[in-house]
Amino acid sequence: MSRHDVVSPPTDGPRPGLEIEHLTLGYGDEAVIHSLDLVIPAGQVTAIVGPNACGKSTLLRSMSRLLTPRTGHVLLEGQAVHTIPAKQLARRLGVLPQSPIAPEGITVGDLVGRGRHPHQRTFARWSAADDLAVAAALEATDTVELVDRPVDELSGGQRQRVWIAMALAQQTEVLLLDEPTTFLDVSHQVEVLDLLTDLNRTQGTTIVMVLHDLNLAARYADHLIALSEGRLYACGSPEEVLQPSLVQDVFGMPSTVMPCPVSGKPLMVPIGRHHATQPV
Repeated sequence: MSRHDVVSPPTDGPRPGLEIEHLTLGYGDEAVIHSLDLVIPAGQVTAIVGPNACGKSTLLRSMSRLLTPRTGHVLLEGQAVHTIPAKQLARRLGVLPQSPIAPEGITVGDLVGRGRHPHQRTFARWSAADDLAVAAALEATDTVELVDRPVDELSGGQRQRVWIAMALAQQTEVLLLDEPTTFLDVSHQVEVLDLLTDLNRTQGTTIVMVLHDLNLAARYADHLIALSEGRLYACGSPEEVLQPSLVQDVFGMPSTVMPCPVSGKPLMVPIGRHHATQPV
């Protein structure tokens, strides 16, 4: 699929969870995202893929209002996210950034509990609903036994699951995650992505996540966005987007794509130099 063969979602149906209009982003004098137009379908799982330094994390930062656009807008149900009051936005849109930093000495229970702050009024007491939300988030991420442990004493994988628990406790309609499987072994990667899929299917939460693993992205996402050099290369269903031509053009790697025997979704098999002449 070439850059000109972009597959876009239909314009009818429910209003998109997020819309990106003419978005240009950058740091200093360098532009990272160039005049991007994009629709994030509401109620679906979307994965953003692409090579290193193509703008994936930069795009997610702007979607979460952590980076102000040079031009253009990120819209949540038609309203620019940069104009929505911070606490109101935090009740609707949750964010798990790359390498978040916890306050020194904070326990797991206290950190996950901070996900409830957007729902609490000034001087309001902690409620039974807050207890239930935190307990459900800890249970879902298999971190109940860590609740009294200091976060800075945990392994990388444990910390990642705790941060995801905090995002779940926030109970937002949109959840943005930058590399949620970082530091996790294979079994926990699958568990986390299963968990996010469950959240989407049971609660209707719109999930947007940056992933490096093309096969995990294709397996778990309803909608793929492929970036290349700060521009949209393709978007659409995994079957439409994950093609050998895309892997070659975007990642510079020859491959073959076949149906996954487990999920039925596209499965990309790279062809290295030592296997290029062998049948696949």
